[in-house]
Amino acid sequence: MSKDSESPEQRREELRQKELNNPSSSVHGSNLADLVGGLGWKGTGVLIILMVVGGFIIAWFFR
Repeated sequence: MSKDSESPEQRREELRQKELNNPSSSVHGSNLADLVGGLGWKGTGVLIILMVVGGFIIAWFFR
């Protein structure tokens, strides 16, 4: 596949894989940006909502 016909997601994943192969590029190899980049905007919204609701449930439990 040529570079011109690659989608931005494919290009981003290729760069991420190259970065993961370089151990000096990151300490753990995975972070929130990788998670959010793979989910898209709908998945990110659902994740944020779940975190907020989970926070309210935990706060209510320890009240």
